[in-house]
Amino acid sequence: METEEKQSWYEQDGFWKLIAPLLFNSERMLLAAQEVEQIVSLLKLQPGMSICDLCCGPGRHSLELGRLGFCVTGVDRTGLYIEEAKKKADERELNIRFVQDDMRSFREPNAFDAVINIFTSFGYFEEATDDKLVLQNIYKSLKEDGRFLIDIIGKEVLARIFQEKRWYEEGGVIVLEEAKLNEDWSSIENRWIIISDDRREEFRFTLRLYSAAQLSELLKSCGFGEVEIYGDLSGSPYDQTAKRLIVVARK
Repeated sequence: METEEKQSWYEQDGFWKLIAPLLFNSERMLLAAQEVEQIVSLLKLQPGMSICDLCCGPGRHSLELGRLGFCVTGVDRTGLYIEEAKKKADERELNIRFVQDDMRSFREPNAFDAVINIFTSFGYFEEATDDKLVLQNIYKSLKEDGRFLIDIIGKEVLARIFQEKRWYEEGGVIVLEEAKLNEDWSSIENRWIIISDDRREEFRFTLRLYSAAQLSELLKSCGFGEVEIYGDLSGSPYDQTAKRLIVVARK
């Protein structure tokens, strides 16, 4: 069995456990209902449709979609997130299917009306071919005319808001962040130091970066036809005021 030191950063359960209170704080949990409402509107979804929440984390969007009457499958490789999502679904008496799997291997042909990938859950892998594999899996998992929505920080947005160093405190935890852009802007290298009580943990992770044009072309190379670009989940233009890079692709 591999130790966490030998695993890639995205395979380290200790990392995901430690940063969960930062990623899924009370403010972000409360935003889930609004975000799902925007996703449903942007994708023109109808209750009863089958939705895959890929990289669902502890299920904040899956739970809301389930509450609205969608047939939901939440997928995440981190077991502790899946267990938390299952527990919340049981508490709310929601019939949601949760699957622990890597997005490079998860594929259910012609199963879903829509797949969503929210909150920069893409570009983790060392090889760019793995990103393409993920998109190919999504394409195959969609029904004919199915839609895929992905939400990341695009290069254009990052160029406007980039900070090399910053720190903040969240729930009694102090976080120090340092970021470095590769010269060709293909990726961003991150170093996080997290201090809580008497513990000091340090993690390094790299994310591959995409512009709107690059991600659009990658999706088309995987078979997707119509591709639409937005600046947030409300459907605003992807211009100099964009907050996120939202791409909607149709099979």
